[in-house]
Amino acid sequence: MAIKVKHPTFDQIVSELRAHKFDVRELPGVANEVFVQKNGVGAILKKSADGKTASLTANPGFLLCGEISRLLDRGNQKFLKTSKLEVPATADHLKAVHNFAEELRERAGSESLYNESLGTVSDVYLYDRVKGREHSTEVAGSGGH
Repeated sequence: MAIKVKHPTFDQIVSELRAHKFDVRELPGVANEVFVQKNGVGAILKKSADGKTASLTANPGFLLCGEISRLLDRGNQKFLKTSKLEVPATADHLKAVHNFAEELRERAGSESLYNESLGTVSDVYLYDRVKGREHSTEVAGSGGH
């Protein structure tokens, strides 16, 4: 027997988030999108055209100077990056983003993927420390710089 999964509407998601102490605000000048924040972490939810579902237009990120940061992974260190600032991410930052993302998915009725449940997932992975290499057309090991 198949299990029917009922997905909450955008308005139900917003009500559920507010009931669980999320700060939910309309974005000025932007229709059908809300800014959601809790414990120093934020995301942006967008109402679908039919109004029945919601999607993320800005992934959960720690708030720095009022802006949602992106999580950047450089191999041995993660960073929080905004348009104006980049700072090393601490364990407390990562835990706050992870907890926020988990609770947001739960309240919105979204799938919880295994790899996301293990820990914080970065937006960008940059392991090579040689500047410009990602734009290079040389083949690795060809003796180029």
